[in-house]
Formats: sequence, structure tokens, C-alpha cells
Amino acid sequence: MAIVRQQNLFSWQDVEELGDLERLKLVIETMPDRELIQALERRRKGKRDDYPIIAMWNSVLAGVVYQHPSIESLRRELQRNGQLRQMCGFNPLLGIKAVPSKDAYHRFLKGLLSMQEEVDKIFHGLIEELRELLPDFGEHLAVDSKGIDTYARGHSSDPDADWGVKRYQGVREDGSLWEKVKKWFGYKLHLIVDTSYELPVGYRITRASTSDMAELAPMIKESKDHHSELIERARDLSADKGYDSRENNATLWDDYDIKPVIDIRDMWKEEKRDRKLKGEKGSSKEIITRSLYPDRVDNIVYDYKGSIYCHCPASDQRKKMAYQGFEKDRNSLKYRCPAAAYGIECQGKQECSGNGYGRIVRIPLELDRRIFTPIARSSYAWERLYKGRTAVERVNSRVDNVFGFENHFIRGKAKMTLRMSLALIVMLSMAVGRIRQKQGEKMRSLVQLPRAA
Repeated sequence: MAIVRQQNLFSWQDVEELGDLERLKLVIETMPDRELIQALERRRKGKRDDYPIIAMWNSVLAGVVYQHPSIESLRRELQRNGQLRQMCGFNPLLGIKAVPSKDAYHRFLKGLLSMQEEVDKIFHGLIEELRELLPDFGEHLAVDSKGIDTYARGHSSDPDADWGVKRYQGVREDGSLWEKVKKWFGYKLHLIVDTSYELPVGYRITRASTSDMAELAPMIKESKDHHSELIERARDLSADKGYDSRENNATLWDDYDIKPVIDIRDMWKEEKRDRKLKGEKGSSKEIITRSLYPDRVDNIVYDYKGSIYCHCPASDQRKKMAYQGFEKDRNSLKYRCPAAAYGIECQGKQECSGNGYGRIVRIPLELDRRIFTPIARSSYAWERLYKGRTAVERVNSRVDNVFGFENHFIRGKAKMTLRMSLALIVMLSMAVGRIRQKQGEKMRSLVQLPRAA
């Protein structure tokens, strides 16, 4: 019997294959924007009503979908494209006279800036809809930040922005340290995404100098406040070294039952460099270890990544101990003698443990919350889950290339937040719309039988 593999309920390839007008139609028909439209209409009450609110709102969404860097660019496209005007909701009988003026868009966007709370409600509503449509949405999360240059030449033209710096460091073969520095003036996007579907779950816009490490806990709390069932569904969260801290690991696991899969900075590299400077033998790839039980004589050691080793009491040969899993009731990692676990020869096996089963070592997470996490860093599971972090990079790439943040004219934190939230709700609306279109018999059936002649 042939095995047919069921496809994911959502794939970005499905959206990318749609035509331009189809993508806009998908967004307009899916967007849960009724409350926002009503709020904008209440704001306009008693004022000039030359252009329909809903048509202007739809045209703003079209500007996001089609990557228009400015209102003038969007207006030119509306004047040229009658089909686009009609899809947005402008009166087709008026022709290009139906296109709002530059001042009309300025007033509309000024009103939209005051409606950030309503726009955020749309974002959270789409997240909840995805949670119901996708049973595994939110199980595997990842977080990362992205620098966004502002459209300004300095602090005087954008006082909300500042300088951001990212440093990359390492150790050369000769033991000396190297460092690469990246700088930009503007803002920083902090993004939590689902790694399976590459869709945003939470976001924040901050000044460029804001620390990644300090933003993780508040973002998870904010997601919990708006989407408690989604965060309860989360199993793990992956992140790069910028989020590495005892506090983040402890908060994720102790407060939210989310296993942290956060890369670790080498805080022992100074020790490696000092050995080189003293003329001691060894390469830059040498593993530096410390005693697991420094208060007594023992042969168990660990490195800065949490790998556990034992030294043979007879030959002093170092071997990596066998990881046996995480014991949640003890909040500890379990390791076993490699000779007993793998059946390899060891001269000091009897001396180390004479019971035949091999020595067992349990390491409580409290020993070092940075190094020891519920998923051992040396395990295949940790490596597999950490690879999922690249989903954030792909979402960031879409933010730049698909939604126009690589070439923009945005100044000010409020405008940047609104523009980013519009991009993200468009992204989510495309996903929800595409999933809805594939529901029913098309989504659930593995094989569609041909109709009888």
C-alpha cells in the first residue's frame, strides 16, 4: 500500500504563487477590521467625507501588499489601475477623480496613528484564529531581533531613534580575540514566530540600542496576556546568544513551562586565552572543563555548553557521558557511564562503579541556569529545535523584501510601529485566508479519487 504524505495546512509557497490582485483580495476579505472601520468613521463624523473610509483603508492595505514606499507611489498606481481602484472600493464611475488627494491620505493616516490599539486588536484576533485553525500552531517558537534603519540623517530629524550596535566575537588559533562590529541608526524589531508555519506570534518596536536579552520576558508575558491558550501550548523557544541569560532560561521554564533552546556565549574564553598566553599546550579548539563537584575529589567534569565528561580512573582518558533524558519531577538532567551505556571498553569501569549498570549522575538545573536547561545542549533534540530558529530569519527577510522595510520613508517610533503592525496583519491575513480556502474536503482528504465517467 502506498503511503501518501499529508501536506501542511499552510505554506508560504501557496501565497507566493497567487497573482497580485488575488493576494490583495485574500487580505481584504480576511481582515477582521470591522471595529477599526467603525472607529475611523466615528472619528470622521461631522467632517469632510469626500472618500469612503473603507476604500481608503483597503488602499492602504494595497500599499503594503504591493510594497509602495510612499503615498505618492500608491496614488500613481491607483490612478493608473482602474481594477485596483474598484477592488479597494472606490467609485468606478469617477475614474481617477476617485483617487484621494495627498492631503486626504495625510489626514487619514494621522487618524490611523491614533488607532494603534485597534490595529493591535486585529493582530491578536488573527493570532487567535490561527490558533483555532492550526492545532499545532504555537508549539515551537523562536525569537530574534532585526535592525531597521530610520529615514533620517540624525537625532534631530528622528528623536525617537538612536544607534544600535551588534558585536560578534571569537578566538583565533593563536589565542587572540577577534571582534566584528555592526552599527545602524534607527529602531529594532523584536519578533516571536511559530517555526513550523513561519508566522508572527508577537512583536515589539524599540530603539536600536535596546537589549535583546531584556525584551524576551516582557514579550512572552504580553503574549500570555493576549493568548494564554497559545502560550500554554508552547513546548520550546529557540533564540541566539543575544538572549542568553540565567533569568531568561529560568523564566521560560519556571513560569511558562517552555523549554529554552537558547545558544550560549562562551564565558570561559578568557581562561582559554590565558592558557595560551602562559605557553600551555593546546589549540583554540581545546575543550575547557570544570569539576562538577569542586568540593570533593571526583572524575566528572563539564564544559561551558553543558556536555558532561568522565575521566577513566585507570587511564585518565576523557569520554562524554551518555545523556539519559530530563527528569521533570527532580528538575534534573540524567547521565550514565558511557562504558555501560554504549558497551565500550573502559579499564576503570569496575573502580568507577561496580554495580554493572554504570554510574548515574543527576545534574539539577539550579547548578547553573545558563548552562543546564531541560533539553540538554549536547542532545540531538537541542540541535534539531535550534535549527528551527532560522524561521525568524525568513520572516525578517519577508519583512524587508516583501513588505518594503528595506526601502522606506518612515520616521518616528509611532509611525514605525503602525507600519510594522500593518505589514504583520497583512502577513497573518494572507495565511488565514489561504487556510480557509483549503478547508473542508480539499484540506482533509489525502487522495482525491477521479470522478466516474
